[in-house]
Amino acid sequence: MTQTVLVTGSNRGIGLELCTQLKQRGFDVIATCRQSSTALKGLGVDVIENVDVSDFESLAALAATLSGRKIDWLINNAGIADGIAMDELNEDTIASCKRLFEVNSLGPLLTTQALLGNLSSGSKVGIITSRMGSIDDNDSGGSYGYRMSKAAVNAAGKSLSIDLKPKEIAVAILHPGWVRTDMTGHNGLIDTDESASGLLARMDELNLDNTGSFWHSNGEILPW
Repeated sequence: MTQTVLVTGSNRGIGLELCTQLKQRGFDVIATCRQSSTALKGLGVDVIENVDVSDFESLAALAATLSGRKIDWLINNAGIADGIAMDELNEDTIASCKRLFEVNSLGPLLTTQALLGNLSSGSKVGIITSRMGSIDDNDSGGSYGYRMSKAAVNAAGKSLSIDLKPKEIAVAILHPGWVRTDMTGHNGLIDTDESASGLLARMDELNLDNTGSFWHSNGEILPW
């Protein structure tokens, strides 16, 4: 039976590549985003636009659209980045920090809650985070809003793994690697195809025994 996967933030970058590879693997792909792209529209997947993962009404509309449709994998990929240094903290940048929390930290939690009725025993939830959310791994400082938002979603993912385990739903907290995308200014060590391939391999390996793990896309377990 064909499995269904939903990917948020799917119009470009890692999200687009995840949808591409999942389609190639034979999944029924639901791609959500605020605004689609030519590349996404060309994949031949089910595209749902105007989805803001930080907005309750938007997520309620998504849940209504998908009512009764089973989701085997939910990949919370949508996110934003903004590097804020200590000497840049002011009223404007604090507003940016709050937006980072709304999208990066609360977004995956609210999306998972909204679509919980579509998940069932054996379903899997992936949260695309960053090793910059690791407190133990932080050896360079800075990037206050981004680091804090990712540390917060790591905590949310761990709690979700505990709360959803009785429902036999496993949760993975996933670092994609340093990937060359628009978000990174096309700086990085790997391209989106390698990152997405690794992320999907981790989703393949995810089960109720390793639920709640904080993984690098290459399979390395990362420190909290």
